[in-house]
Amino acid sequence: MLDDLKANNRNWAARKTAADPGFFKRLEGQQAPSYLWIGCSDSRVPANEIVGLDPGELFVHRNVANLAPPQDANYLSVLQFAVDVLKVKHIMVVGHYGCGGVRAAVDGQRRGLVDHWLHPIREVCKDHKHELDTITEDVAWHDRLCELNVIRQVRNVASDVFVQDAWARGQSICVHGWVYSLSNGIVTDLDCSVAGLEDLERLA
Repeated sequence: MLDDLKANNRNWAARKTAADPGFFKRLEGQQAPSYLWIGCSDSRVPANEIVGLDPGELFVHRNVANLAPPQDANYLSVLQFAVDVLKVKHIMVVGHYGCGGVRAAVDGQRRGLVDHWLHPIREVCKDHKHELDTITEDVAWHDRLCELNVIRQVRNVASDVFVQDAWARGQSICVHGWVYSLSNGIVTDLDCSVAGLEDLERLA
């Protein structure tokens, strides 16, 4: 079962060792990433590969539609560990154009439990109805909703007590919002970075 994947793993490990004999020994010691990536679970959006980082350099949390809901214990545990233990300096919320989760949130179909998970996107859609109503082309409409969702999640992360407590004690953390394009592999910075309470007030 899955022999091809196990063979791929051995080939990958051999290539890493050939290029850097001490690579896995260093990983064994301790992870010390400067970055937390909050991204979508979509299989076409591989976090480390997109930004060219090796294992150990990027702490990753992924879920459907790259949400950062303040009631989700899984996300909050990752955030607290990244901020309080790993002392990351940058948190990137990374959405992607053509996100199936964003589309599923607003297409009116019923899918079960995931409908509850995606509810925050419907709230974003409602809050920005005036802007979205001016966009007549379907792909552009959904792409803009993907961007607005990322911006909302940046605000959620920056509003969290773990991040705000870190700022209060002088810890340097900046929360960024990016969107990845499946069509060309390029990340776009949405220019909504938050490095402190003043930035958060402007974003709100």
